[in-house]
Amino acid sequence: MPPPLQAHRLLISHRRLPTPARRRFTAVSSVQSAPATTSAPGPATSSILSIRESLLSGERTAADITSEYLSRLRRTEPSVRSFIHVADAAAERHAEELDRRIASGEKDAVGPLAGVLVGVKDNLCTANMPSTGGSRILQGYQPAYDATAVRRLREAGAIVVGKTNLDEFGMGSTTEGSAFQVTTNPWDDSRVPGGSSGGSASAISARQCVVSLGSDTGGSVRQPASFCGVVGLKPTYGRISRFGLMAYASSLDVVGCFGSSVFDTATILSVVAGHDKMDSTSSTQDVPDYASKLVSLDLLESKPLNGVRIGIIQETLGEGVDTGVVSSIQGAASHLERLGSVVEEVSLPSFSLGLPAYYILASSEASSNLSRYDGIRYGRQVSADGLNELYGESRANGLGHEVKMRILMGTYALSAGYYDAYYKRAQQVRTLIKESFKYALERYDILISPAAPSAAYKIGEKTNDPLAMYAGDIMTVNVNLAGLPALVVPCGFVEDGAAGLPVGLQMIGSPFSEGNLLRVGHIFEQTLQDFSFVPPLLAEC
Repeated sequence: MPPPLQAHRLLISHRRLPTPARRRFTAVSSVQSAPATTSAPGPATSSILSIRESLLSGERTAADITSEYLSRLRRTEPSVRSFIHVADAAAERHAEELDRRIASGEKDAVGPLAGVLVGVKDNLCTANMPSTGGSRILQGYQPAYDATAVRRLREAGAIVVGKTNLDEFGMGSTTEGSAFQVTTNPWDDSRVPGGSSGGSASAISARQCVVSLGSDTGGSVRQPASFCGVVGLKPTYGRISRFGLMAYASSLDVVGCFGSSVFDTATILSVVAGHDKMDSTSSTQDVPDYASKLVSLDLLESKPLNGVRIGIIQETLGEGVDTGVVSSIQGAASHLERLGSVVEEVSLPSFSLGLPAYYILASSEASSNLSRYDGIRYGRQVSADGLNELYGESRANGLGHEVKMRILMGTYALSAGYYDAYYKRAQQVRTLIKESFKYALERYDILISPAAPSAAYKIGEKTNDPLAMYAGDIMTVNVNLAGLPALVVPCGFVEDGAAGLPVGLQMIGSPFSEGNLLRVGHIFEQTLQDFSFVPPLLAEC
């Protein structure tokens, strides 16, 4: 039996980073930046603000902006393959209509996302556009409605440019599990972009769209954000409605956001967050204007993070984590200290228990959720003589290997005689993890860790070793089990490939503390020097 909760909480330890360690952090704070340029790269800028200002001033039209992004998408897509479906004609029509409304003086024409091109992960329903979940069983399926998050983006003036690639039904960590194509990493086309929201992350990295939506069940926004050198946000469970999101594991799934800057990510969060009567798990808490709370670089104090207490999770920098990743995270911790925060090590002994608990719970929920894809209610139907044969053959032909394996794992864990040993025990572990995070976050404003134990790996490197692929989720699954928000911002590079590979810093907060995470992440991003998170692919196009 697991130890009592109270006893387990007392195992959490805290200690100030020793002075030699802080010196070591400082020594590696500039670890492996991107290739040198003639001038130091500036802080990340907001594409959304730039588009809005150019539209309001008349400097550019929405049609011009849309044409620029679509042109870049067409040049880069043959090698990156971020999108399953591109709605270029619809995007151009939307942009022309927006220009017409602006020219006619309609005051409400320029919404907060007017002219902003958005990519949508293909497990979010979109009206009049294919929504396949990356699976053959839903090939050709077009919903009659938009997911709530997509509807809110459209209402704010966003232009949905297409549907991004993913591991089938969100089950994977590389986007190699898509039934349609393998997406590549814009930093190195021989490597994966991460998963399962790899298409959404690579589309932002390659600047094929301005922002994108993904989903995060166990790290599917945060790990690709780290691999592709972009900003990724997993919100608190219930912060964004799940209505219209194809269910994988309902108690873990959340809709997440990608952007090339923290400001852009904060802007789309403000738009899509909030209660939805179509989702009983969505929170009724008020949604602040997250972007309005972010302070520009020229207005920052010399120590803008004074009073902020940050805990660096010991268990995330030990065995199994690449040395280059550890160095980048240590450099990020040193940078946070220089900004005025207090950084201490914190031990969460339950951290290693999260991975096995996650895969039992997620697979169990998936075995139930995916029963709807039977060739009758949803999906492609195979001709058969009997009902059982129709079910079996439709699913056998329509579902991929990884999905079938997780359905079998989940069904086994829920079966009579094994429920207590697996599913019930995993739920007990989940409670321990929630308690340990709650206890740590009573003492620290933010916890930090890598978003992944390595930088992006080669395509095919882990295809035949599912356990190694699952182990790559060790940094992220605990956050989903606890229902907490987490933000990933690029923080450095490891030396690999022609230009190095980006590494992301994960910041974890208390429930509904997205505003604080975004504030700290924005300050970190604006003050990080000597790094440029623009992939070499863009220089070639």
